[in-house]
Amino acid sequence: MDQQSGFIPEKAAKATRPVHRPGNNEAEPSSSGLSGDMPESSAASTTTHAEQHQPPPYSGPSNKFTDSRRPVVPRGPQCYPGLPVLDYRQYLPPMFELSADSTTISSKANYLSENVKALSSLLRTLATVPPKPQILIHGSRGRRVDFSLRLNLMSLLVPDNPRDRMDYLRCVTTGEMAYRGGNDPSLKPELRAGEDGLEAWCARFIKDQSSVKTFTLERVVANLDHNWIEGQIRSLVAATSYRGVVMVQFPVTHARVTIQNPDKVNKFFTSVTTLFSGKSKYEVVKAVWPFANAKNGEQGRKCIVQSEKTWWEEWKDPIQYAISQKRQGWVTNEDKLECIMESKGKGAALVDWGPDEEYY
Repeated sequence: MDQQSGFIPEKAAKATRPVHRPGNNEAEPSSSGLSGDMPESSAASTTTHAEQHQPPPYSGPSNKFTDSRRPVVPRGPQCYPGLPVLDYRQYLPPMFELSADSTTISSKANYLSENVKALSSLLRTLATVPPKPQILIHGSRGRRVDFSLRLNLMSLLVPDNPRDRMDYLRCVTTGEMAYRGGNDPSLKPELRAGEDGLEAWCARFIKDQSSVKTFTLERVVANLDHNWIEGQIRSLVAATSYRGVVMVQFPVTHARVTIQNPDKVNKFFTSVTTLFSGKSKYEVVKAVWPFANAKNGEQGRKCIVQSEKTWWEEWKDPIQYAISQKRQGWVTNEDKLECIMESKGKGAALVDWGPDEEYY
């Protein structure tokens, strides 16, 4: 009891003493003071622990207009294995619409009807990609379709080496009938000497005050011998003893680019205006994509990729096999691969087409 009674007054005396509050200079111990009071290992661990809790250095984008989270859009030609090296974005640029039959893209963007440089620059860019030529082989008896095949020939227009390309931009020349700013084809107006063809025609389109006006770029294929290919196809079909009606066509999609001035009121008003006053059409520019530098049979002819004969030797068996299977769809590289690896198409000349009477 005596010890406990002596301990309590001592605690009370300490509590009544003034509290010491360190000044600013004494608020935090210096590193030198810490190093002297604690072992070196403890000081090192304390420093390391403090460094781990320091905020990371700022590492934002170097350009204030660049967002590092936004995916980078590649420019120029794009490479997809098995496809021609082209800038495929040019087949449907922003502010354009693709027609239902995939032949035409069109735009009514304001700037394309107001700025010569913008229009001519865009047309030159869109001319750097080819159209998509195809072969359609259709066989029918009455209302029954026995086969309907499609083949894509676009790869025959684009060489592996870009330096071997022969495509070019062509404007109408003197004495050539074309839509030159009216409702009907005409020989006039003509460009003056020294005028740049594309820019000059774009300038005339921009200055045209017609209520409805259009400017069209057409992509065309040159020097492909359609007649020779059609003859080979018809002979191949005849070898299968087919007695129906055979149709061979060469459609071309992604072949036209049309610029039209914006609707002044709405589409209905534009349609009515066109019905009564017509359109002011400009169809004076073509992007020419040659299959070869000359027509078939001419001396010195050089094909961009391969000749019609070489192409036919590669594709006749896949076509024959697809006909024997009465296919309705595309004939692709997969069919060619199966013919090479599995000899499909060999000996498929005779096909059981069934009696003719049941199809009429």
